[in-house]
Amino acid sequence: MAELERKLFLGGRLKRLRRDLGLTQTRMAQDLGLSPSYLNHLERNQRPVTAGLLLRLAQTYDLDLKSFTTDAEAGGEADLSEVFADPLFRDLGVPRHEIVELAANAPGAAEAVTRLYRAFLDGRRRSLLSSDAAEAEPGAGVPVSSPPDWVRDYIQTQRNHFPELDALGEASAQALGATGWAFEAAAIARLAEAYKIKVQVMPAEVMVDYLRRYDIHRRRLLLSEALGPTSRAFAVASQLALAEHGEVLNRMAEEAGAPDLPTRRLLKVSLTNYLAAAILAPYADFHAAAESLGYDIGRLQARFGLSFEQAAHRLTTLSRPGARGVPFFLIRMDAAGNVSKRFAAGAFPFSRFGAGCPRWQAHSAFRTPGRIGTQIVQTREGERYFTLFRTVERSAPDWRGGDDGLALGLGCELKHAAKLVYAQGLDLAHPPVTEIGPTCRLCERPNCRERAAAPITRTLTVEDWSRTVSPYPFETHG
Repeated sequence: MAELERKLFLGGRLKRLRRDLGLTQTRMAQDLGLSPSYLNHLERNQRPVTAGLLLRLAQTYDLDLKSFTTDAEAGGEADLSEVFADPLFRDLGVPRHEIVELAANAPGAAEAVTRLYRAFLDGRRRSLLSSDAAEAEPGAGVPVSSPPDWVRDYIQTQRNHFPELDALGEASAQALGATGWAFEAAAIARLAEAYKIKVQVMPAEVMVDYLRRYDIHRRRLLLSEALGPTSRAFAVASQLALAEHGEVLNRMAEEAGAPDLPTRRLLKVSLTNYLAAAILAPYADFHAAAESLGYDIGRLQARFGLSFEQAAHRLTTLSRPGARGVPFFLIRMDAAGNVSKRFAAGAFPFSRFGAGCPRWQAHSAFRTPGRIGTQIVQTREGERYFTLFRTVERSAPDWRGGDDGLALGLGCELKHAAKLVYAQGLDLAHPPVTEIGPTCRLCERPNCRERAAAPITRTLTVEDWSRTVSPYPFETHG
């Protein structure tokens, strides 16, 4: 109740919502039972958004209030704090209240800042990797964002939830009439009968570097024998998604406004994968099973014929109004800490631009392959999250490369943990917690043994006659 009584100035987000819906101020005011002048005052932050108005917004436009009032999207307060923590801006000393105002009052401008910063990082990395890159590509400019980063940010602005694709996935699954381990055979039969597409499993030495390849001329889907059963079923589901709903996928990729052709193609691949998952694990069935099984990923795997990663990823998409699941975040990384996946249906406590907090134990998963570990973490703002992690194999691991696989981390706010089988037996009211921070250059937690960089917000107190447990001691006052 205290949260609702706190004055909320959400003018920028209200204006963005109106524009996203294609509404004029007059039309939105009519929808909400307000005068156009009052709505104008709200958008200019001259009036706070009341609890009653928030409820009307939720009912009228089917909003998730938490997503509307928090900054989980690109350009939010957390992202901007990371941006302005860069040494490039050290002399500006941008105070937190200005960052908060920018994120709240001008979300479009805030997102533009984060995109520009990402472009700056891309350019800096390219310069470090190749000092003669400019000579090799005369006149080439720095891209606004790399395709993977752009696609990741776009998906996050949708909170990794695409209702149209979920509806199409349910329709395709219903028409197929087979789920779980019976799915692959039924889908192969449908591809052959309805679309004259034949599926063939080929020797790995014939496929060479391909795991999946569609021969458009002979209408053959070629799958490498190196693919495991769940990866093979997913590949078949992806082909079925393209065959049945290719026009929709093309339209959605086009409407997203990707900056170039490679980015648009990568987005289409991501949307196709989303639809494939929606066919393999139809929303209503998967949500009901997750709720009844306590989000037991192993049992969800068995019921829907999924891999651990596929099931975990699907859990981050359960944001359908009226049938929402636990709002999970997911992060996937290799043994060196490189992040290759990052999705969030809810709050996400880790760094988006730099390395995450080394106190989070996800990397320990590599020491116990295949086993699930859990940890409750707490941010400097006092927010607590229940997390679990384990290793997963790559699509086609190669023993010759010494492949250690990948570590997958999944988590949610602690208030949701009681619904999870992984939290059974824990005292969630008084749990043992591990304090974590954002990226090290922003973290002000003193005496951290794992600290990898000095916080730019504090003055170092390094002395030649003493040594602390942290390599970068700093003043804790002021």
